[in-house]
Amino acid sequence: MHDFFCTDPKDMHYKELADRAHYFKNSEEGVASMCKVMEDMRNETALQKSKEIALRLISMGKLSHEEIAEASGLAIEVIKELAQQKTA
Repeated sequence: MHDFFCTDPKDMHYKELADRAHYFKNSEEGVASMCKVMEDMRNETALQKSKEIALRLISMGKLSHEEIAEASGLAIEVIKELAQQKTA
């Protein structure tokens, strides 16, 4: 467990874990890889949040699909798909 709390790979006990941590923290390719993973996670979280909001708006039944698409930033096709799943 010690290694999971280390911020510096030099302080880690397990060489394999230290090597990978060093790669992701100190090499250009590793940093780029981690940035890509973090960006993908952020985008997925934002998409999920937009879908949750759209589903709530669909459930309220007060707005058209076009209005929900505009408010949520989602494509109209996604809104129609969510609405169809909601009624299924």
